Amino acid sequence: MGITPQQFEQMKSRLGRRAPAPPAHQPAIRAKNTIILGVDPSLRGTGYGVIQLGQPQPLTLAQGTISCPAKWERSRCLAKISQTLRDVIREHHPAVCVIEGLFYAQNLQTALIMGEARGAALAAIAVEGLDIFEIAPRKVKQAVVGYGAAQKIAVAKMVQRMLGLAELPAPDAADALALALTHAQGNGRFSLTAPKKI
Repeated sequence: MGITPQQFEQMKSRLGRRAPAPPAHQPAIRAKNTIILGVDPSLRGTGYGVIQLGQPQPLTLAQGTISCPAKWERSRCLAKISQTLRDVIREHHPAVCVIEGLFYAQNLQTALIMGEARGAALAAIAVEGLDIFEIAPRKVKQAVVGYGAAQKIAVAKMVQRMLGLAELPAPDAADALALALTHAQGNGRFSLTAPKKI
C-alpha cells in the first residue's frame, strides 16, 4: 500500500523534529571524557598528573609537584594546592579526578596535616565540577607494577614506560600519574574493585 505525497511530507516533518542536527560543540564534550586528573595530596609536595586516553598509549598532558617550602604556614600551602589544581583543571578540562585513598598514619599530627592537604585538593576539584574517585595506594601499585608493596622508584619507572616519557617523573607526580592510569585501566588484569566515588 502506497502513501500520498501529503503523508510523505508529514513524515519528513515529524522526523526532522525528532532528529535535530547535533550541536557544533558536541565532539569537544566527548573528547573531554577521555582526560583524567590524578592527585597525590601532601602538604609540602602534592603531585598531579593529567593524561588523555589514546592509542597506542595514553598521552601525558601535564604533570608536576605543588611544592611548598618548610617555612610556609600551613594555610599558605593549602591555598597554593587549591589554586594550582584549579588552574590545571581550567587549562586541561579533565572530566574526572582520581585521588589517593586514605592511609593509616601512626602519628596523629601527620594524619591531621595530610587530611588538611587532601581537603584543600578535594574542595578545589569539587568546585570545578569534576567527578572524584579514590583508590587505595596498594591497589594503584598492584595495577601499575603488579605488586602492592612496590617502592616509589618502581612505580615511577613503570609509569615512565607506560606513558612513553623521556624522563623519569618525580615521585609525587609519578604517583599521581599512576592513579590516573589505574582509573583508565578499570577492572583490568588484576580485577580491581571499582574505585570509590567521593
